[in-house]
Amino acid sequence: MRRFPHQELRVDADRLIERMRALEAFGRNDAGGIDRVAFSDANIEALDWVAGHLGAAGFQVGIDLAGNLIARKAGRDASLPPLMFGSHIDSVPGGGNFDGQVGSMAALEVATRLAEAGHRTRHPLEVAIFSNEEGGKTGSRILAGEFLPFEVDVQTASGYTIGDGLRRLGGDPDRLVDARREPGSIAAFLELHIEQGAVMETDGIDIGLVEGIVGIMRWNVAVDGMTNHAGTTPMDRRQDAMVGAARFIDMVHRTARGMPGRQVATVGRLAAEPGVPNVIPGRVVLSLEIRDLSMDGIERVFEAVRARSDRIARDAGVTFAFQRFYTSRAAPTDPRIRDLFEASARELGLVSRRMPSGAGHDAQSIALLAPVGMIFVPSIGGISHSPEERTEDSDIVNGANVLLRTLLALDERGLTGD
Repeated sequence: MRRFPHQELRVDADRLIERMRALEAFGRNDAGGIDRVAFSDANIEALDWVAGHLGAAGFQVGIDLAGNLIARKAGRDASLPPLMFGSHIDSVPGGGNFDGQVGSMAALEVATRLAEAGHRTRHPLEVAIFSNEEGGKTGSRILAGEFLPFEVDVQTASGYTIGDGLRRLGGDPDRLVDARREPGSIAAFLELHIEQGAVMETDGIDIGLVEGIVGIMRWNVAVDGMTNHAGTTPMDRRQDAMVGAARFIDMVHRTARGMPGRQVATVGRLAAEPGVPNVIPGRVVLSLEIRDLSMDGIERVFEAVRARSDRIARDAGVTFAFQRFYTSRAAPTDPRIRDLFEASARELGLVSRRMPSGAGHDAQSIALLAPVGMIFVPSIGGISHSPEERTEDSDIVNGANVLLRTLLALDERGLTGD
């Protein structure tokens, strides 16, 4: 990677970690984690705090129609689209202090360090703190045009609907069409996040180079047999929906494990009807979720599951019906940005590895608008969405320095090498 002026900049490690600790105070709970759910008072107070720091760094700060905090600073070339970087600061109920927070505070530190150094980038810069990431990536999906009208009435963990919550943040649920951005309106998007797994810590990896964010499909699966008396119906004359469901669950596990690739499949919910001890279940409804880095991969697993369910149906005397109710498209990251991240990590003496993201992130939606790049830093013990969630200070600083260096390289070189 060719060096440019200011690429030797490093973040202020002490300030970054101090701000990490300060942000934890908004919504802190007795268990040591946070309840900074989207649209809550704690969420709004934290956004105001972040906005104040970005304003002090010379950014124009506002809340867009989708409830996203967007801080913008002009670049040297007004004709260029902005480079966007950031993450989210809302949490799950009873969550930890690192999910989203690491990427957001790293973005704030990068913005502050560039201002402090007096470096003006060629591209305009935009720091984005997206709204309601934990409740379905609301803010980023609105920007990408993925948000559906019915979702404004969805109740959230804050007690507010998404529509009312957006109003609390300063957005406008009646004008979400106007919030959409056009493809190409963002030069590139960079996001730093904790791994939320144990691979990096176990294998001694400093920086995870995210190859792509998995797609997700979910189905409700209805297994229908015949309700009958548990005491008077002989075993060889039963059409037991629970037996069919049990065989199905085991088959899903074996199917996903036995196919080549990185796909995962999960049955996470099950309800039997009528659900009493002395009645053979006539119906079981369960969930099926399949994740993979490609949508074709998800379809391949599903088709294998559906074909094998036909055999279970014949053997158990039941039927299966599948109804898909959720789709989140897979999003590959841009290979050119991956290469820049990798080179930045190498120049900083850090060990990196290419890897998939098994969880959804805002970068997944922004990928519909711009090339995206994403890096992970290690999670201690792989714990996330819990007060026990932890990432070492040194790993946070490493990730922020890779983010800063890559942003500067991307600004000077672009994605074409010009």
